[in-house]
Amino acid sequence: MDEQYMRQALVIAQYAIGRTSPNPMVGAVIVRNGRVVGQGWHKKAGTPHAEINALQQAGELARDATMYVTLEPCSHHGRTGPCADAVIAAGIKKVIVAMNDPNPLVAGQGINKLREAGIEVIEGVLAAEAAKLNEIFIKWISTKLPFIALKSGMSLDGKIAAHTGHSQWITGPKSRERVQQLRDCYDAILVGIGTVLADNPRLTTRLSYEGKNPIRIIIDSMARTPLDAHVVIDGLAPTIIVVTPKAPIDRVNALRECGVEVLSIESKEAGVNLRQTFKTLAAREITSILVEGGARINGSVMEEHLVDKIYWFIAPKIIGGHGALGPVGGQGVTDVNHAHLFEDMTIEPIGQDILISAYMCNREGRDVYRTCGRIR
Repeated sequence: MDEQYMRQALVIAQYAIGRTSPNPMVGAVIVRNGRVVGQGWHKKAGTPHAEINALQQAGELARDATMYVTLEPCSHHGRTGPCADAVIAAGIKKVIVAMNDPNPLVAGQGINKLREAGIEVIEGVLAAEAAKLNEIFIKWISTKLPFIALKSGMSLDGKIAAHTGHSQWITGPKSRERVQQLRDCYDAILVGIGTVLADNPRLTTRLSYEGKNPIRIIIDSMARTPLDAHVVIDGLAPTIIVVTPKAPIDRVNALRECGVEVLSIESKEAGVNLRQTFKTLAAREITSILVEGGARINGSVMEEHLVDKIYWFIAPKIIGGHGALGPVGGQGVTDVNHAHLFEDMTIEPIGQDILISAYMCNREGRDVYRTCGRIR
């Protein structure tokens, strides 16, 4: 029964997917005499945590009950008060926790506080599932880098455009709808200046339900973004244009006067230092980034081992052509035995297309993820 109630807590935690950043997604279920008397989830940073919402629903029925929670109750004052104190005050007699909180401000202290108050605590129920749920939070809190997902769409022969540069549309409408859903889940979306110049995209979320528009990040070393580009003038989402100190100051000032933020990051070889960019963005509580760039940006994030996860859409088409671009540029490996490897792969039909989702092997934060999930 413990796993059953914990699965219920994991399900309701997902109601807030894409909404809790920089906090984790958390669900809580309170059970008394074999009956659920309260449940709740964390809906947004700055609002009550899952445990508080569940306790409020349970009311007096929380006394002597068991709480199932997907993440260790917090023990510190942040945007809200300590959940561990509220659990103790409510008279909960037993707490079953899926995983410990990797946040150094908590890291076992919440569980210790509960035990010191005489509450029985059981740890590790569905820990792997809980760690998967909060892979973004775990990466960000443990490495001070955002979780980076790379999305690409290509033909069966590995092309993202014809030799003429024409690329709309390689994948079908169902795949494009799934991309919109992905955008709704990530804090930010990143493209290079080449994508802006070629397509003038809005980089917003268009769904049949109310979604959120991610922060738009443009890697543009020389500040070439047109002043009339959609990402500059439409006001639909915040836009950050990342340049190098070599960018012409008049172009930088003109972009700032249009209302977008221009972030100057040290250069690396011919372009922006992406690792430093991601560190800077993570410090601003941008915990996850969906990269939707072209071959150059894709090659850069791969070569610098910055990618955590890929979403690879494959359409049943053959484009051909020696001059047609593939999805990943850059120098590439010199030996196929040194190719980038992926694990935990899933394959899903999306309309007529196929979506391959997988995690990069040896990614940063992987060991912490495995520890949190009790994976050996």
